Amino acid sequence: MDKLSHCCFLLSFSTILNHRIVMPIAREHRWLYPIDWRELSAFIRFGRAKGRCEHCQRPHGRHVLHLGDGVWWDEDISRWRNGQGRCVRRLPPPDALLCAQPGFVGIDPPSQVRITRVVLASAHLNHDPSDNRPRNLAALCQRCHMRHDASEHRRRRWINAFRMRAIGDLFA
Repeated sequence: MDKLSHCCFLLSFSTILNHRIVMPIAREHRWLYPIDWRELSAFIRFGRAKGRCEHCQRPHGRHVLHLGDGVWWDEDISRWRNGQGRCVRRLPPPDALLCAQPGFVGIDPPSQVRITRVVLASAHLNHDPSDNRPRNLAALCQRCHMRHDASEHRRRRWINAFRMRAIGDLFA
């Protein structure tokens, strides 16, 4: 934690269960977030989205079975859902899936069935942390958030690599 605190500004969110979730914000972006970010984020995640991911409908704070390709088991309705939150008809319930033979319904048995704890976070849909309008914010689970930010992360990695290379050339 000490290594992280010198390069990032930490915002902590406490949930009903008193778990502490820490969101690191890069030093160069910290001034873009409003003072009331905690309240704004909580409103988006629990007020508007009702504690579910707005892309795939995974519930916050629950452990879900998933197959790694976005398909997950929704215990509330006892159905499999895909990465967009729609029901999937072709898969049997998890009990039958765990007993399946290799190749059954196109997936490998138990090794592919995983359990993940879902954590919702507020995401900026246009990747601009200074744009905090409700229509630009979405409550996303960690999978949807990473998929949404993938292109932005690639862009930042390229910029950082280019910057480090330029610094290396400067002092070579």
